[in-house]
Amino acid sequence: MKIRVVSSKDEISTLDSDEEIVHLAFRPSNKDIFALVNRCPGLKALHIPGSYKKTVSKSIGMFLEMQQIQLMEGDVWGHRKDINEYYEIKASIMDRISELKKEGVSEKDIHNKMTIETRLSPDLISFLINN
Repeated sequence: MKIRVVSSKDEISTLDSDEEIVHLAFRPSNKDIFALVNRCPGLKALHIPGSYKKTVSKSIGMFLEMQQIQLMEGDVWGHRKDINEYYEIKASIMDRISELKKEGVSEKDIHNKMTIETRLSPDLISFLINN
């Protein structure tokens, strides 16, 4: 699974319209989020740093909820945008989640194990478990 990393509001207009998960590495305004949703109609999740999530207005939160777009808190640790515009979640992580589900492990326990085993944010892990 790939997460498109966007470093500035100027990049929003250059995104492919089929992006499903986007990480905003800048503090987005309401206008930026509206532009992103317009540009990417199939958007499933918006991933932003915790300090930025706290500044997102309640109206944008409601808008995203109405559009069925999950707003997630977290960072993409160690990602270098100059090398690749996508942050990739390793297939082994997805396989591990599937394996734990097949074993009948509860969602809460899967979440706890994956939080310990990976450096992914809790919100992102929840998204991966449910999708």
